[in-house]
This record gives sequence, structure tokens and C-alpha cells, in this order.
Amino acid sequence: MADTSNRLMLGAGLTVLSHPMMYVKVLVQVGHEPLPPTLGRNLFGRQVYQLPGLFSYAKHIISIDGRSGLFKGLVPRLCAGAIGTVVHSNVLQRYQDPNSSEESEQKDGSTSLDLIVKETTQEMVARSAAALVTHPLHVITLRCMVQFIGRETKYSGLFGSIATIYREEGILGFFAGFIPRLLGDIFSLWICNMAAYLINKYALENGAVCEMKSYSRAFTGFLASILTYPFVLVSNIMAVNNCGLAGGLPPYAAAYTSWTDCWTQLSKEGNINRGNSLFFRKVPAGKSYVVAHKRFY
Repeated sequence: MADTSNRLMLGAGLTVLSHPMMYVKVLVQVGHEPLPPTLGRNLFGRQVYQLPGLFSYAKHIISIDGRSGLFKGLVPRLCAGAIGTVVHSNVLQRYQDPNSSEESEQKDGSTSLDLIVKETTQEMVARSAAALVTHPLHVITLRCMVQFIGRETKYSGLFGSIATIYREEGILGFFAGFIPRLLGDIFSLWICNMAAYLINKYALENGAVCEMKSYSRAFTGFLASILTYPFVLVSNIMAVNNCGLAGGLPPYAAAYTSWTDCWTQLSKEGNINRGNSLFFRKVPAGKSYVVAHKRFY
């Protein structure tokens, strides 16, 4: 119980600290670019037109809504985090058995594949349950953020937002974008754990490099997040698509018929990784801006 409480407090703190960054990322994901690109240099020193990064975007939000404007959608996100932590913990506890502690003590650098598959499967079930329970709050969080684009107040409170979604879209409205989110979580988990197992077993089996095994999970987690990012993007776009907000309608997004339709269109436009990085941002495909009195495409 104490461990769950500590995780809740730590999670809440990290959520508050990371919320402004998530807010900017979501607005970028749906295609909102209020600031024109500027001429800068990429990592290789080449001059390119770049869109403003995280800090410039955050300053723009502050100039309109003040510092508190960076925390729109924080309440439902905090609720989702707390509920998700409890559900995740409870599901994992159901898998524990009297021999689990002994099994953990026997684990070392030569962890068996069977054990990796077993633990990954259990984690998958726990994450899926948490995602299912918290997705309605995730949808509300995203819509509260995207209201910035059209200056709407449609989703102004937690209970009011719940009533609005149920009245206009029914139960299914609470699960908009759920399938790509769930698939992304599952693929990310399996890629991370299996890649870490393969690296630890075959690449770092002998010698001084064994000390690097503790870092393999972090590396594979980063790799998995890159590979599965399109699922995150599509899920967030579908959560706000055609919900009555300006950010979910043209010109920011078409009225997609399904998440696969959204994926296909983004891929054709070259925007399937839009918002993946908030620094050194290239101009999205198909966008036009006015830069220094010149039309830029």
C-alpha cells in the first residue's frame, strides 16, 4: 500500500512538471502552428527553415492565456494517472504467487526467455486494463488542450466534459482513439522487453560490457517509443477529431472515418511523425506560411 502511495505522489509530481510540454506536443500533433518558421541551422550546420520549438511555443501560449494557460487539462490528467496507477498495481498483484520473490532473487543477467515472456504478458494485461479505465479521462484531457486553437470553452470542467461527450457522442465518444493507443502500448512494451533480452543475452553476455546491461532497458525503451510514435499521434488526433472543436476539423484535420484512414492520410502527407520532436522542427508537409514578407511552402 505504501509503495502504491509513493508511486501516486511521484506520478502526480511528474505529471504537473511535464504537463506544459505535453500541452505543446498535443497542439503540434493536431497541426496547430501559430508561429511562422524562421531560418536556422540543423544539426549538420545546414541552413533550413524551422518551426519554433518548445520554449517559443510555450511563450506564445503564456502571452495569450498567462502561465496558468500551460496547465489546461491538468485535472483530468492527474485523475487518469492516479486511477491508472491503482488499476495497474492491482492487476499485477493478482499475478503474484508465493514463489515470486524467490524467482526474482534467482534472476540475473541470464534471465530465461520464458520468464521474460511471462512478465511481459502480465505487464501487458495490467497496462491494457489501466488504459481501458483511464481513456475517457485521456480524451477529456486532450480536448481541454485543443480548445486553445479555437478559443472554445466547451470542455470546461471534468463533470461537465463527461456530460458533453455522453450527450453528443454516447459511450463510444469516451473511447475515441483507444485502439491505436492500446496497440501502441502493447507493441512498445514487447519491442522494449524483447530487444533488451536479446541485447543482454547475445551482445552483452561476457566481459566488462556486462555493466551496461542496466542501461539496455532504457535504450530499448527509447527505441520502442520512436517506432510506435505514429500510434500515439493517430490516437491523439482521433480523440479530438470531428468532436466540434476547431482543432479537430479542417484545416487542422480531415473528418477521418477511422484511425486507419487517419494513419493513411498522415503517411501520404509525410506527417506520420509530426510532433515527435519539439526541437529542430522541420516545416510540416503541405503547410504554407508568410516569412519575412515572402510566401514559404
